This record gives sequence, C-alpha cells and structure tokens, in this order.
Amino acid sequence: MSAAKLAWEPVIFDDPHGGRVLLWPHLPCVRMPSMLRTRENFDGIALLASEDEIRGWPQEEKEDHESPGVHVAAAMASGTVLGRLLDDLTIYEVDGPTIPDPEPMRLLHHANNARGGLPVYALEPSMEDEEWVDWMTRAADNQVSISSLISSITIGRRWKKLRSSNASRVEAAKGVDTELGAAAASSATWWQEENKGLTAELISERSSRIVSRIRGALADLREGRVDDSNTTGPSLMIPVHQPRLPSLLRAFDVCPDSETIQPMQNQEV
Repeated sequence: MSAAKLAWEPVIFDDPHGGRVLLWPHLPCVRMPSMLRTRENFDGIALLASEDEIRGWPQEEKEDHESPGVHVAAAMASGTVLGRLLDDLTIYEVDGPTIPDPEPMRLLHHANNARGGLPVYALEPSMEDEEWVDWMTRAADNQVSISSLISSITIGRRWKKLRSSNASRVEAAKGVDTELGAAAASSATWWQEENKGLTAELISERSSRIVSRIRGALADLREGRVDDSNTTGPSLMIPVHQPRLPSLLRAFDVCPDSETIQPMQNQEV
C-alpha cells in the first residue's frame, strides 16, 4: 500500500471537457469538525457506494435513531476489520463512531433538501454489471488465498504495528488535534487491511473504473446544466475516505475515458 500522506484538504480536478470534481477526504464513521468541511459550492454529489447501498442508508439511520449505536455494536461484535476500526474510534475523543457513515449521509440530506434537489450519483456499479462482478470475483479469489487466511490470524499484532506506522503519515492541519490524528491512523490501518490480498493491478483497475464513472457523472451534470453564468462549468462533490484518496488521485492522473452514468431517481432520505 502507498505511504502517501493522510491529507485533510479537498483536491480539485479540473476536467478537460469542463467542470470540476471536488474530492473531499473524511474519516469513516466520524462526524468531521465543521472547520474541516469544505466550503466549496457544488451542483451534485457522487458517493462511493452502490445504488442499493445508498438506498439502504435512510433505514439504517432510522434504526440508529430508534436504538442508538445498534449498527456500531453489531459491527464491533462481527470480528471484521471494520469492527476493529470502530473499536479504536470508541476510545478516541472524536464525534463517532456512527453507522451509517455520517458525512456521506449529511451530504445526501443536503442534496435532497436543496431547492429543486441536487443530482446524486452512485459510483459503485450494480451487481448486474458483468465487468464489476468479474472484478469482485477476482478480488475475492485473491483475498481468500492461503497466505491471506494465515495473515488474518495475526491481525491483532499487525494492526497495532500498522497503526503506529500510519501515525507519521497524518498531515498537520487546523482543527486536527491528537485524537483526530489517531483516528486517521486507525482509518488508514483499516483501509490497508480491507485491501490486504489485493494486487496493485486489481486496486488500480478498481480506481480507474470509479474515476471513469466520476467523469461520467460530471459529464451528465454538464449536459443537464441550464445556468451557463458559471463559465468554469458544474462542480461535483465526492466525499472520500481519507486513506482511499491517493489511489483515486493516481487514477485521475491517467484520466480514463468517462463512463455513462445517470443520477439516482427518487432517492428517499
């Protein structure tokens, strides 16, 4: 995995065909301090999840309101890598952990409550997409190899070592205290473990597909734009888990062709 810095500032990609992509890094399952939230204006949002997942978030949110912490407790008891991250986050003095992921959920509410509503795009393909299913199958084959299974046995010791190493990757920024920095190190460790067993080629292929869909969402915004007063074109907001940002930036450097993508319809939040 890349040892790139864990940054807090949004990254802006100016598309050669017009418009901008705003990649805003945030920590998973944590409500970010207001001073770390981007103040950029945007015309639509794209979320790093499938349409089915996004449609399930409102129900998760409702269940969490009725039984606070129910989904966090279930994930922590699951023995998964996410459970380890949530266990770390309960120790730190941060606003979380929360499921569903609060920052994408907040932006989804914003999109739906905006006057006339803002387009919402699901960046992860559906399970009806043959290329995506093929990628997931190959990824699963890599992750269940004997070496990966043996590696899962020693995760406790490895988690602590990686977390300690990742602390040096956290960039200083206004509003980032020791506790939030520790949460960033744990989040980076979670992402490394989630991708353990995947080859660099598989990770690159996934990032390239996602960036193609991001460019497709921006193209859809351009085509549907009515107000031409902004000569820079439309802006697309994408909340990105902080440790995932470097792999997406590498894919943007290649600038893959855009993939046709349509906004979600009638999302109820």
